Amino acid sequence: MLVFAGLTPHSPLLLESISKDQAKHLELTTTAMKELADDLYAAHPDTILLISQHPTMYDASFSINLSDPYEFDLRTFGELGFDKKLRPEIMLVDHLQRYLRKENIPITLTTDEALDYSAAVPLHFLTERLPKVKLIPITYSKLGPKAHFQFGQALKDVIFESNERIAIIASGDLSHALTSEAPAGYFKEGEEFDKKIQELIIQKNTVGLVNLNDNLVENAHQTIYNPLLILFGLLERISVNPQILSYEAPFGVGYLVTNFVLR
Repeated sequence: MLVFAGLTPHSPLLLESISKDQAKHLELTTTAMKELADDLYAAHPDTILLISQHPTMYDASFSINLSDPYEFDLRTFGELGFDKKLRPEIMLVDHLQRYLRKENIPITLTTDEALDYSAAVPLHFLTERLPKVKLIPITYSKLGPKAHFQFGQALKDVIFESNERIAIIASGDLSHALTSEAPAGYFKEGEEFDKKIQELIIQKNTVGLVNLNDNLVENAHQTIYNPLLILFGLLERISVNPQILSYEAPFGVGYLVTNFVLR
């Protein structure tokens, strides 16, 4: 059963151990992440499905990472002391991949032992009081918007048949092109994309999200669109109240935290 759904950023700058000086400029986001963590803890999840850009990504296939245990590698950012370990929910992974194959949805099992910042950052905040929660990392693909939405719909079929208490976290950052100093440089579409995504979330506008202008998505230089499409597919016809807990962009990158409160 689904007990929680949320949207988080995954910037390494949120970790004080990586960038204490810059993390202090992200107080809105870190406060919102802690609030989201409180709500997740209250939901008592057995398993977290984390949808993000994990290390292995395929052009024409979604992927589920299966490793026991999952470890995290932040050496690229000079962080050698991140020692969190989580275990997989193997039976649910097997059920998911069997069902997805039966529905002719392209799915591949991968075995990345070390997950990167895209998992480490949200899980650092969200699982501090959930040391025994199980993890299933799911990676999106380079297929189109409708394929990602339909993938989310298929995930829903399995989740709602399960006796496990399951939380869904979609993780990624909004535009990386909001200022000239941003990682992608400045693109005028960046600010428009960030505003539009927040609008579509509040309106629960699935049609608008799936049909978002390709040029707008591309020039925003973002990492949230595909995870959000999957999340919208999973939440289709489910009564939710989206609550945006924070949005800020101090470094030219948009960070958004949202709790999709289940009714």
